Amino acid sequence: MKRFIEGESRNQSTLFPELLDDYVGEDNPVRVIDVFVDELDLGGLGFSGVEPHATGRPAYHPAILLKLYIYGYLNRIQSSRRLERESQRNVEVMWLTSRLMPDFKTVADFRKNNGKAIRSVCREFVVLCRNLNLFADAVVAIDGSKFKAVNARDKNFTQAKMKHRMEQLEKSIDQYLKQLDRADRKAPPQDSATELQNKISKLKDEMQRLKKLKAVMLEHPDKQVSLTDPDSRSMVTGGKGMVGYNVQTAVDTEHHLIVTHEVTNTGNDKNQLFAMAKQARLSMGVDKLEVLADRGYYKGEEILACDEADITSYVPKPLTSGSKANGRFTKQEFHYLTDTDEYLCPADQRLVWHPTVKENGRAMRCYWNTAACKGCSIKAQCTPSKERRIKRWEHEAAVDAMQQRLERKPDAMQIRKETVEHPFGTIKAWMGATHFLTKTVHHVSTEMSLHVLAYNLKRVMNIMGVKPLMEAIRA
Repeated sequence: MKRFIEGESRNQSTLFPELLDDYVGEDNPVRVIDVFVDELDLGGLGFSGVEPHATGRPAYHPAILLKLYIYGYLNRIQSSRRLERESQRNVEVMWLTSRLMPDFKTVADFRKNNGKAIRSVCREFVVLCRNLNLFADAVVAIDGSKFKAVNARDKNFTQAKMKHRMEQLEKSIDQYLKQLDRADRKAPPQDSATELQNKISKLKDEMQRLKKLKAVMLEHPDKQVSLTDPDSRSMVTGGKGMVGYNVQTAVDTEHHLIVTHEVTNTGNDKNQLFAMAKQARLSMGVDKLEVLADRGYYKGEEILACDEADITSYVPKPLTSGSKANGRFTKQEFHYLTDTDEYLCPADQRLVWHPTVKENGRAMRCYWNTAACKGCSIKAQCTPSKERRIKRWEHEAAVDAMQQRLERKPDAMQIRKETVEHPFGTIKAWMGATHFLTKTVHHVSTEMSLHVLAYNLKRVMNIMGVKPLMEAIRA
């Protein structure tokens, strides 16, 4: 093959470098992993096996296995079996582990048995970022995203799914019974009748199994049960249902680093705002914090809790008004008059305060003006009832103040979108189609922490460079 670049003969003797270190460049990311893990106090973080046993077969040091996992998640290799293969053929992994080649069971058991400690390592890197002054702006965007669990949709049951499945079984049993009756009248061969009876018997057994499963399902607070991963839950995402977890993250708006994260199995975000904001403030080590979140986080109690904790929130109100859908005035078109504790309606009439009522544990002040509504010329655009009534939560001032802040910062939601959605897309691309590989919220949280650590590690290397980051870690 003339005039082509030619390789070396496979039978030609080659003098490889004497040092394994020569195969790994000075700016290779694998060196950051090595330095970062070596600087950790693994015993203080809770890793088991830091002190070797006096008897028995020697074990691998946890630092070796932790380096292997961080390398794997940084390079989209999450499977313990694939990590075992990489340790046998990948020069970077050989350098990182000093040519140790742990089997897949040892690798998998390390992640399973050291979940809490691995999650602490993720937090340690966030502390490092804080010490490097990467969170100077003290502004974070909070969002949640659904991740698939190791649980097929057919292995998850809600009340609706259970009812539908049992109705299908009953319908099938009725059809087979009718076929059996017709078969008896025509006196068919015995084999056909026996086959139908076997099918009916199997369906009845399945019905009994579902009834037992239904009893277990009803014992759960959310009336839901998953058979493969008991902690996973059915959630709606993109108009479709999936069985998985709702992962919450808080991402800083300057460098797009994940400040904190939490794995939950609640399908909505309504009760997550204050908890995530509080964790983010603690991780960033600041006294005051600004938080951006989408409509799914809008809840008066959460916004009030943020205000009381000196956390400034920006959350738009959800567009769920029935009045607007019917072409009538919404509550936003009624202006609250703070001085007189009244509402001014679109017809410039005042709605006055009437006795307070309780709704879902909230004290709601009611406002209306029957006399004004009776002769109003635009009443048809306002309400079909005798008068228009407005309800105001006793702490609505906190929500109003938040809405005013949002109006003064019109680009807040665009900043939120550009900040918090990119990390989710990146991590899901790394995970592949299956997302999580482990089961139960404890182990899934460990897996998510490794993904977050890998994401933050790559971000900081891109921001600072490999060598400066290594120097900062050693400092």
